[in-house]
Amino acid sequence: MAVTLSTMLPLGTLAPDFTLPDTMSESTLSLRTIKPSTATLIMFICNHCPYVKHVNSELLRLANDYQSKGVSFIAISSNDVINYPQDGPDKMKETALELGYTFPYLYDESQQVARDYQAACTPDFYLFGPDMKLAYRGQLDGSRPGNDLPVTGKDLRQALDCLIANKDIPSAQIPSVGCNIKWK
Repeated sequence: MAVTLSTMLPLGTLAPDFTLPDTMSESTLSLRTIKPSTATLIMFICNHCPYVKHVNSELLRLANDYQSKGVSFIAISSNDVINYPQDGPDKMKETALELGYTFPYLYDESQQVARDYQAACTPDFYLFGPDMKLAYRGQLDGSRPGNDLPVTGKDLRQALDCLIANKDIPSAQIPSVGCNIKWK
């Protein structure tokens, strides 16, 4: 496991469109077809990363708290499944069902979507406003496996609350930290 920081895509970047298979519904979804009116949170995650496992329960709480407020949640796994078969589509669906994901869990086999977003780690978070311009990228909160801080989602919740209230999101944003994306 290589500890990696997110690359911090420039704020204001227009969300790159994509069309990927959803392991949950077994259909193909496009970013433009699932975009809500309020915000879109794109999360690069995977099944095996201890950083993602550490925050999974908070991801579910966030979705439960904000989907009813018009925020779309989209999870994407871009890991190389040849060397990390536990991150393959069948295992993704299994994990999503076991944990109770209420959002699509998309499979980026070519890894092009991760490249387009300059995703570097899991988890890596990208929050887009109604204009699909990047408003926040960074950490969920300060909790990490083993640092004994509670997982609260504080930083991402603040960004979501500001976006929903049409207030400025603080520009001081801390990179997310996690396992590196497993490139082919």
